[in-house]
Amino acid sequence: MVRQINEPVDQVSVEEVEIIIGDDPIEEVQQSENLAEDIDEEDLGEIASDLVSAYESDLQSRGDWEDTIKKGMDLLGLKLEEIENPFPGACSAHHPLMIEAAVQFHAQALKELFPSNGPVKTQIVGERTKDIESQAERVKDFMNYQITEQMEEYFDDLDQMLFYLPIVGSCFKKVYYDSELERPVAKFIPVTDFVVSTNTTDLRTSGRYTHVIRMEGNELKKRQVNGFYRDIELMEEDRSSESTSMTGINEKIQSIEGVKPSNTYAKDARFTLLEMHVDLELPDSDKEFACPYIVTICKETNDVLSIRQNFRDEDPKFKRLQYFVHYKFLPGFNFYGLGYVHLLGNLQKTSTTILRSLVDAGQFANLPGGFKARGMRVDGDQPVGFGEFRDVEGYGDDIRKSIVPLPFKEPSQVL
Repeated sequence: MVRQINEPVDQVSVEEVEIIIGDDPIEEVQQSENLAEDIDEEDLGEIASDLVSAYESDLQSRGDWEDTIKKGMDLLGLKLEEIENPFPGACSAHHPLMIEAAVQFHAQALKELFPSNGPVKTQIVGERTKDIESQAERVKDFMNYQITEQMEEYFDDLDQMLFYLPIVGSCFKKVYYDSELERPVAKFIPVTDFVVSTNTTDLRTSGRYTHVIRMEGNELKKRQVNGFYRDIELMEEDRSSESTSMTGINEKIQSIEGVKPSNTYAKDARFTLLEMHVDLELPDSDKEFACPYIVTICKETNDVLSIRQNFRDEDPKFKRLQYFVHYKFLPGFNFYGLGYVHLLGNLQKTSTTILRSLVDAGQFANLPGGFKARGMRVDGDQPVGFGEFRDVEGYGDDIRKSIVPLPFKEPSQVL
């Protein structure tokens, strides 16, 4: 993406503005050579082993955070269920506190971020002239056309992201130029498929973060033939099923939706690729420090598929090019943001408990149970209906002495 600032040069600090002339640097990096082709297999194996271990350490370090998200998912009440506790047939309703708040945020945010006249607006910085205003209008019209017409996935991904974001608190978008589609792509990346280093505060200063990609074998082979990945043999039996490559949060979401991964058809299995954006010191490099690279590793086989530099050739500071945008619902205490699961989780749980207590108390008050003497017989097992008198075989004594109802209370006014 090229940003043009139409303002006199003497009014703009050189440190604040980056002017890019020519091709998109991200496109240049994507089309650059695969450095893994020229590295010894032993060195590649050592790189893969170290990076996969680092990825697994990052994944384990956020285990408690993932447990919180999974517990919060259970409170949404999106799954119809029958519960046996505290008794069979008890109320299984969930209070709609979190899901209602998420739907309201989604509706309002989508209206603001994707209005009917297009999501792109332009702002002129500096002197306004008729030519500059005309140029700004053309830029706005073209980008709105590109986002609403050419980028077919943009609206659907934005729609999903705005529902996902308020619940979990963090999500990502990967913005890049796709050489096959020959257009920009802004792809929604859920937090389950994005793993960062434990000491990360933001993406710009992070030394390592990983995008987990699940790719079909045919798509991977296509990229190998095109030269984007190393053309090495990956056996079909190396592919993992969807159930083994998912994180705990993904499994929880599929459980809530009532979806199970299909393992009956072998070709449904996918390769799990770890696209790691990492500061790395390559063997036999003329640089004395680690530089930004993008290393793609097949997780099932620990094979390095590609290593590409992630900085411009003429950049003396070796500044990393950013593909990802981090969206936070509310800023948290560390890298991840806070969502309704964190803010309203305990309140949601309490509200659900109160709701169920009220319903169960009302049900017992309307249809009470109790004890009756062994010798007393009542025709029929169903509760007495309205206006119905039922025969009772007793001893001729007061039947109130043979039937003892349990003291169920009416729903409390306090609750």
